[in-house]
Amino acid sequence: MTHPHRLPLPALAGLAALTLVVAGCTAGDTSPATKPSASGNVPVRAGGAIVIGAEQEPDCTDWIATCGGSIWGTYMMQTPTIPKVFDVRRQGDNWVPVRSELMAAEPTIKNGDRPEITYRLNPDAVWSDGKPITSQDLKYTALQIRDGKDIFDKTGYDRIASIETPDDRTTVVTLKSSYGGWRTLFSSGYGVLPAHLLEGRNRNAVMKDGYDFSGGPWKIKEWKKGTSVTLIPNDRFWGRKPKLDQVTFQFTPDTAAAFQAFKSGQLDALYPTPQLDVVEQIKSGLSGAHSQVDAQTGNLEALWTNNEAFPFDSRPVREAVARAVDRKAIIERLYGALGVKEPAQSFLSPLLSSYATSAFSTYTRDLAKVEQLMTGAGWARNGEGVWAKDGRPARFTIVSLAGNKRRELTEQVLQTQLKEAGFQLDIKNTTPANLFGKQAPAGDFQMGLWTLVDTFPDPSLSNSFSSTRIPTEANGHSGINFIRANVEGLDELLETVDTELDITVRKEASVKADELIAGAVPSIPLGAVPNVLLWSQRLGGPLSINPAEGPWWNLEEWGLAQ
Repeated sequence: MTHPHRLPLPALAGLAALTLVVAGCTAGDTSPATKPSASGNVPVRAGGAIVIGAEQEPDCTDWIATCGGSIWGTYMMQTPTIPKVFDVRRQGDNWVPVRSELMAAEPTIKNGDRPEITYRLNPDAVWSDGKPITSQDLKYTALQIRDGKDIFDKTGYDRIASIETPDDRTTVVTLKSSYGGWRTLFSSGYGVLPAHLLEGRNRNAVMKDGYDFSGGPWKIKEWKKGTSVTLIPNDRFWGRKPKLDQVTFQFTPDTAAAFQAFKSGQLDALYPTPQLDVVEQIKSGLSGAHSQVDAQTGNLEALWTNNEAFPFDSRPVREAVARAVDRKAIIERLYGALGVKEPAQSFLSPLLSSYATSAFSTYTRDLAKVEQLMTGAGWARNGEGVWAKDGRPARFTIVSLAGNKRRELTEQVLQTQLKEAGFQLDIKNTTPANLFGKQAPAGDFQMGLWTLVDTFPDPSLSNSFSSTRIPTEANGHSGINFIRANVEGLDELLETVDTELDITVRKEASVKADELIAGAVPSIPLGAVPNVLLWSQRLGGPLSINPAEGPWWNLEEWGLAQ
């Protein structure tokens, strides 16, 4: 895991969660697969309670610790309670950062050898105990991330040289070097934490099992481990107050059970991973329900190959596998009924498509090319028809999340396609905790199938592909370059993307990096995973999907229909 805005997802189908953004061309047809149901912005009444189905329970709620990487934790508890400097909102066809209610003015940056960022806080902003949100809170948060141990990701914060607090409402952050992604600081990844409640204490101990403070419209009333999370309004919130009296997120990891509970009225809303049964039920129609399906997501699913593990330590083998897989057939099988029929041609999600190319479009199924690549690299078919070299067959294991039917189907299709091309694929799935807490960070895998989630519209390919983001003891195992990619010339381009303030220069460097990645084939993008939101007729308000902040981004505006 790395950037506060690009995470492996135990949320969609079991990864961890971060933030990265693309906007269109990376996933082929990225227009909304279906339009929202014609429910409109239904007027709501004050009061009442609702229950929402949640696919996953987070490991902890210390958002800056390595245990805090669950996207569902972010959706359910972090976004409603932790204030941040920038929100992500739609402008035209794109999702962009806009200053939040926490800020009295737009944060500004003065560029130079040591850029200065100035933040001016809203004088009305207070914590749920009535204490003002001050410049000390920004300073505390930044230093916890920059200097702390067991930190999920220090990207950006590791560039901070100093922090000045000339008054309670003003914070001046001086950077060691230019940083194009400066808007991610204090935003969707981590937000701002209360210094007066946490300084001098063990932050992780205070926060990890749920916390009673809030700087957002909601407070955590209760986290019943294994069962549910309940939110209630923060009556001291200075912005728009919630209309509902209570929202409970019921943990329902079994998709079939969740749909049954939704149909029977036990659950008022669902944000299901588009498993096959989900797609089928949406296609058939759900009586008394509304839905939205959106392909302009921050969710990018891929086949991740460990570049330091046999046989993927060979570029010709990686390319041969990319030529053996029919990605278009897989995506059509999984999401065709939702209107998503083209594979991703970049490792930038649709949220960040303006920074991407279609460089991977050259990789289509071509068994003659597979033959040419493998024989050219000294491989020959053995008696079982499997490629072998120096007595070692091209046999490898894929790991993903156990019990995920969509992933299991994908693996079975891959197994068949690869066998025809002379590769033997074994399947050995596991739990999210084991995969993202142990195996992937340690590089203890050959091939993996998981999704990265971008939660902020700022490009961060460096999180997954810069050699500096390979988790090691030296960097405290921070970073989500689990595949151990080390592509010549790539780090320099990614550093330009991360540091350059000129948007044109950033895009040019990102496009070149995209092309370099495709040339080295360190892994294989499959497709954008569409977002799906379902809600019952008893709900009203402006319900919609925010691809960066999730489906509950404006939960304070939801209510029971009048």
